[in-house]
Amino acid sequence: MTHLPAIFGCAGPKLLPDEAKFFSQVRPWGFILFARNIQDAAQATALTEDLRDAAGYDAPILIDQEGGRVQRYRPPVGRDWQPPLDQITASGPRAAEFMFLRARLIAHELLSMGIDVNCIPTLDVATDVTHPFLRNRCYGTDVRAVAAIGQAVAGGLMDGGVLPVIKHMPGHGRGTVDSHLSVPRVSAERATLEAVDFAPFRAMADAPLGMSAHVIYDAIDPRPATISPVMISLIRDQIGFDGLLMTDDISMEALEGTVAERSAAALQAGCDVTLHCNGDLPEMRDIAETVPAAMTRDAARRGRAALAARATPAPVDIPALEAKLAELTQA
Repeated sequence: MTHLPAIFGCAGPKLLPDEAKFFSQVRPWGFILFARNIQDAAQATALTEDLRDAAGYDAPILIDQEGGRVQRYRPPVGRDWQPPLDQITASGPRAAEFMFLRARLIAHELLSMGIDVNCIPTLDVATDVTHPFLRNRCYGTDVRAVAAIGQAVAGGLMDGGVLPVIKHMPGHGRGTVDSHLSVPRVSAERATLEAVDFAPFRAMADAPLGMSAHVIYDAIDPRPATISPVMISLIRDQIGFDGLLMTDDISMEALEGTVAERSAAALQAGCDVTLHCNGDLPEMRDIAETVPAAMTRDAARRGRAALAARATPAPVDIPALEAKLAELTQA
């Protein structure tokens, strides 16, 4: 089966007939859910089943449930994660264990609703200038600690049957503006970028899925990484990432042009799929009419490899994990 090189959202908590018809026609590679799509666990489970039925296969269903400020659902659907990430990651040696447990519990919640991809770990290395939209979602300022926590998060998700997505490649931490609104420009020298910003991604280059950064790295290329063949080649050849590479949300205003034009530019640059999050059906139709109808051979191979990494989680004692997490929180 061929798939449109896209990940799409839907407008609300139920799949509308027009959406189902469109998805069955274009067969996107996957879907992504947001708070607007989740009212309760039973409804979310029904929605994930309907999305997969529309796609005609066991499509990946993504979410951003970071376990910090960004949580697409909260009680009573699932846990409200406290304390904030910046408090956890400042806790030193305990941080990786803490984040493994948090990720494993998040995976348990997600999989129970049919959601099998979570867009974490966030491997951006924070700096003094990191924009607030990202700063308290980062795992710290130390390269080794960020990589270690990222590996722990990915391990917790995988143990729970959920695939991780490393983001934002090749590093968003020096961005001083919100890429939802405008394009960040990073002026650091290439040697600094390679030693700091790119390093956690090299440490996790074997991850099944990754997400690009809508960031310009002046020392390397004048185009945002998402639409830069130079930066995508760097991600592939120097960082060594051969997983499926999705764009960050193509609706974000860091990129110029229509969402369809942005999507086409990202795919031409070497991204495997475009990620469109807002559930706007006319925009999704424009994308489907503009981009190739099927993923490239390499993108399809990477997509198959990523989905093959999905595994049935081993039985786990959830109350025991919760008790250990509480113990670490109080320590």
